[in-house]
Amino acid sequence: MAGLTGMGVSAVAIIAGVIMRYAIAVQTTGFNLHKVGIILIIAGAIGFVISTILFASTRGAAVGTTHTMHSETRDSNGNAVTQDRIER
Repeated sequence: MAGLTGMGVSAVAIIAGVIMRYAIAVQTTGFNLHKVGIILIIAGAIGFVISTILFASTRGAAVGTTHTMHSETRDSNGNAVTQDRIER
């Protein structure tokens, strides 16, 4: 899950964590809602950062860019063989 969807899910996790941490005043035995809230806040923040990085890196490249790939190998006689491939 990357990009805008990941950011949205992370924001929901952060909001749920904040509600569980600060707005709920229920005490249970064996299950601490405040710790679960903190875990959701941290996980949501990490997910938001990762989703933002992935969203920024998958944006479309500028129109009109070309890439040249150069490879050099040796044939059976030991001579260098070069190949250039241009991708648009």
